[in-house]
Amino acid sequence: MLFPWHDPTIVMLIPALILSVYAQYKVQSTFSRYSQVASSRLLTGADLAGQLLRGGGLYGVRVEYTPGNLTDHYDPAQRVLRLSESVYGSNSVAALGVAAHEVGHAIQHHEGYVPLQLRNSIVPVANLASTAAMPLLFIGIIMGSLGLIKLGAVLFSAVVVFQLVTLPVEFNASNRAVSLLSRGGYLDAREIPMVKKVLGAAAMTYLAAALVSVLNLARFLVLAGMGREE
Repeated sequence: MLFPWHDPTIVMLIPALILSVYAQYKVQSTFSRYSQVASSRLLTGADLAGQLLRGGGLYGVRVEYTPGNLTDHYDPAQRVLRLSESVYGSNSVAALGVAAHEVGHAIQHHEGYVPLQLRNSIVPVANLASTAAMPLLFIGIIMGSLGLIKLGAVLFSAVVVFQLVTLPVEFNASNRAVSLLSRGGYLDAREIPMVKKVLGAAAMTYLAAALVSVLNLARFLVLAGMGREE
């Protein structure tokens, strides 16, 4: 019987966990650094988002404030772009980069960007799978049940797919953000590299999350194989 504290596969997660810790540190430190740099245009994140949305013909998308730090997101169901306290009313280079990134998601939705559509379509399945998979796997390991471990691994594969599909969605939104800010003259040549650093640090967190999910799935498959041997 395999017990959690005798799980030899846990070492497989170490590289991904190290990357995750570093990615969180990097995004927080980079955002904090460039939050202190006021943009040359002195637009707030909310002002910029509104101008970019109107410039793209997305008049039906609202810009709203949302509490929290770096809780910015675009809600395709409500067609609402929500900006956090450190972005909504800030005129920093970091804030404009994040606001433009979220506008990039709104434009993806408007244009029917396929990876975004795919990600949105699997959100309910991924949410259910992420809730059910870990308890099934834990119980399966405790009971030495190969069937439960396999079922948990199958469910967790939906989480892996979601994380992998998220990567092109986020990278594309960041590329759109840089293009919008540069072509529109919202940032000068000195500020664009700063935005790229902020968005690049954020992208690292998505890479880390994807790596953690892939390595976790690999672990579960190894555990299933060990259970079969027993």
